[in-house]
Amino acid sequence: MRAQQRLFSVLTRFGLGLLVLHLMANISCADSALLPERVAKTAQERVDAGAYQTLVFGVVADGKSEVIAFGKFSDGKPPDGDTVYEIGSITKTFTATLLADAVLSGRFTLDTPVGELLPDFKIPERSAKKITLGEIGMHYSGLPRLPSNLLPKDAANPYGDYDIDKLKAFLGSYQLPRDPGASYEYSNLAFGLLGYAMGASTQTSYQELVDTKILHPLGMKMSGTGFTDAMRAHLAPGHDQAGNSAANWDLGVLSGAGAIRSTANDMLRYLRANMGIDQTQARNASRSDAGEAPLADAMKYAQEPRREFEANLRIGLAWMTTGQGIVWHSGGTGGYRSFIGFTTDGHKGVVILTNTMNDLDDLGVATLLETAPLAPANKVVTLPLASLDDYVGTYKLADNFLLKIFREGDQVYGQGTGQGPIQIFPSAANEFFAKIVGIRISFTRDEKGKVDGLVLHQNGDHPAPKLSAAEAPPAPKETALDPTTLQDYVGQYQFDFGGVLEVTLKDTQLQAQLTGQAVFPIYASAADRFFYKIVDAQLDFERDAGGKVVALVLHQNGQNLRAPRKQ
Repeated sequence: MRAQQRLFSVLTRFGLGLLVLHLMANISCADSALLPERVAKTAQERVDAGAYQTLVFGVVADGKSEVIAFGKFSDGKPPDGDTVYEIGSITKTFTATLLADAVLSGRFTLDTPVGELLPDFKIPERSAKKITLGEIGMHYSGLPRLPSNLLPKDAANPYGDYDIDKLKAFLGSYQLPRDPGASYEYSNLAFGLLGYAMGASTQTSYQELVDTKILHPLGMKMSGTGFTDAMRAHLAPGHDQAGNSAANWDLGVLSGAGAIRSTANDMLRYLRANMGIDQTQARNASRSDAGEAPLADAMKYAQEPRREFEANLRIGLAWMTTGQGIVWHSGGTGGYRSFIGFTTDGHKGVVILTNTMNDLDDLGVATLLETAPLAPANKVVTLPLASLDDYVGTYKLADNFLLKIFREGDQVYGQGTGQGPIQIFPSAANEFFAKIVGIRISFTRDEKGKVDGLVLHQNGDHPAPKLSAAEAPPAPKETALDPTTLQDYVGQYQFDFGGVLEVTLKDTQLQAQLTGQAVFPIYASAADRFFYKIVDAQLDFERDAGGKVVALVLHQNGQNLRAPRKQ
């Protein structure tokens, strides 16, 4: 599912015969009549630079459709319109369509509490206000992005073992930080819950429901939350930001948040139906014999903007609409990225799929808007390790927004106030970029060659001076502890929520790993007190009367979580 992080925000049955003829053509960018030349050029440059292994566009312009493919797989074969990709959070638009269908059919309203669909669940409330289906659909539920008990056995497939019992346990103990409907917070958890509730309300599963009501009627035979033999045979293997192989994600109970895999051909069918081009086919997909609304009406209802949650950005049921008249959604998993969008006048539409975890939203917007900017193709270069420290420091982008640049080994990260860190990569001396959010950073130097600021390129150019050590917020100061003392902390610590933090010693560096997550170094600020550099978190170790370490306390996000040491 889409990361959606920002360092700085300025920011039917089978009646589709004629449509199939449009979709099956797979052409090169040089032959494309529909993909703007500058977008095709940028796409090819990025593939050549290694930003994506393969990239497939499905473009609609004034009713005509094409599939345009870039790149090759490791065996030398190119992708085509039947190549299968994970679409991540674009799945949420399918879930929203299911909700819209249920509302228009009179089974529920947007004000129906989700708990009415799940009588055996304990759904959190606040101020006597229940979470409604509409609030989930618009990301106003008050539920967090992810449940805190998402502790995967396999970090490469993080949702794979998250089941119904864990979902019930989290919801049953969670306390909402604000009233439902009070403010926007993007939530994979909430949409996963919505998808499950939609299936449960019809005594079926989310997978069966989305297949019966959307995929099957639109003729999307190479799409689904699971793999058919044909889909697996056409699967594009996923890759992470560095180009390494990435596992496919299984969403299980949270499938409604991002489980669907699909192809450019199938997604063009979905796109055209949402654009209203194939109204006849979509209306033929109605279940009128069951008294249900046509699929076309449900799609239109889901797209309708209902709340403005950011400047020039409104949200309906999952679908977002910009002030420039673009309806869109994007998605991503551990090895894939995707984009779908169309203009509100119905003239242009695009879906983009790639099997590399690098951002591509600007390609989608630029396909729809002639004036939309395109980030240049960036290729990672290697800079001398010692030179990376030149960039480390704190930069002031606004009075209430600082950007911290730090490094771990040979990796450089940027972290904005109140946000998680994002790795940035050098493309040249003083030039860095982020692969997942379309950000570029240019560092500036004074007349003596010392880095004195940066310019953040994201929705414009935003200069930020580098703060002196006296001006920057105080950071924990590292202190050296002798190896014997470091050995005292080695062990496993069990939290109440089930996670285990394992502390190990590698040479003279203490490291910590939470169940299902990566290993991160921790640094001493004093005896028994440690901190992370990669996240804003601290660890305090507790000793008994005999001086033996018996527990630790994790301080993060305003919480203090104690974990006794396992014997």
